[in-house]
Amino acid sequence: MNDASKQRPKWRWLRILGTIITCLAILGASAAAVVVINQTEPTAQQVNATRKSSALVNTITAERGSFSPQLVVLGTVEPAQDITLGPRISGQVVELSPEFIPGGMVRKGDMLLRIDPADFENAISISNSELLQKEALWEIEQARQRLAVKELEMLEGTIDDTNRGLVLREPQIASIKAEMAAAKASLERAELDLNRTEVTSPFDAQILTQSVNIGSQVGPGDELARLIGVDEYWIMAAVPVRTLRWVQFPETQDDGSSTEGSKVILRNPDAWGPDAEREGRVARLIGTLDQQTRLARVLITVADPLGRESDAPPLILDTLIETQIEGIEIQDVIRLPREYVRDQDTVWVMADEQLEIRETQVVFRDAEYAYIREGLKEGEDIVTTTLATVANGVGLRKITADEATSEVDADETEETTE
Repeated sequence: MNDASKQRPKWRWLRILGTIITCLAILGASAAAVVVINQTEPTAQQVNATRKSSALVNTITAERGSFSPQLVVLGTVEPAQDITLGPRISGQVVELSPEFIPGGMVRKGDMLLRIDPADFENAISISNSELLQKEALWEIEQARQRLAVKELEMLEGTIDDTNRGLVLREPQIASIKAEMAAAKASLERAELDLNRTEVTSPFDAQILTQSVNIGSQVGPGDELARLIGVDEYWIMAAVPVRTLRWVQFPETQDDGSSTEGSKVILRNPDAWGPDAEREGRVARLIGTLDQQTRLARVLITVADPLGRESDAPPLILDTLIETQIEGIEIQDVIRLPREYVRDQDTVWVMADEQLEIRETQVVFRDAEYAYIREGLKEGEDIVTTTLATVANGVGLRKITADEATSEVDADETEETTE
């Protein structure tokens, strides 16, 4: 037992020594492998190269020509003819026209209402009788004058000029003539009053309000109805003062010829729908500015405003309506959509596949376009794509049809994924 116990520590130390030798061998082999790898690794060499890239852009071609700007402003619909109808005599209303109601349409000369004519017919009879009496007296006085002329011939030379007029009954003749003229005037007045018992429309009109009914007692100063002419309406448009020089107003030339005012397109999407339009003409400039907005006022005329003779949509009084005024033609300019004119009236131009930032002279801007006189040439490529880097000399390349299709497909795919 004692000999066995003494041999165990000996074998234990031998195993530990073997393990240490194995570990050292492994470490040595690893170190040798690292040395070999480092000696055989390729050496990186620096290559002097610059990566060149160009931004993909869309462009449009600049076209020089003559264009008419479109001035889009708001206007208010107003009647061209607007009257408050009243009677010229007193009496009781005994008859109304079926069209004499709010919204009714009447023609010029149509009877609207009738006032009781009995009193005026009686006045005509009385005036006519008085006239007949005066005419009878006139006949009698003429006969007396003829008799006086014969008597004067018998007394020739005995009566002076002063008494001659008395003998010929000249004062009586003048008095009868005056009385007869007054009787005729009284008869004419009675006939006028009888005609005025029938109240008629002074023009083709629409009735907006009606204030009487059968049995109403009316007289001068009373309001019977409000009538609006239907042959023409006015649009009162508010226009910035700086744009007035581009509006064509009617003019009469020295040779007698006349120039029409600017054409106007009217739109009212809420009432007519998005595609319906009407046409008008600029008629005149109102001579004062609006006190609140400081805008000029332009009068636009619209014929057949209610569309009675066409399929045009009707105008509604007192509504706000969009008016697009066709301005005077601007000669020799390049027209670009407003969004392509950048800050400080600059335009991005693609020249020799590089970006050029051009300063331009903008003559006028309307709601959609800018009209450029100087700074661009016809045929140049105008960059329409928004760039991340904006500087002269940035490389550009036009997007080809295939690239544009790829971008569209990518966008559709992204939307579908979302």
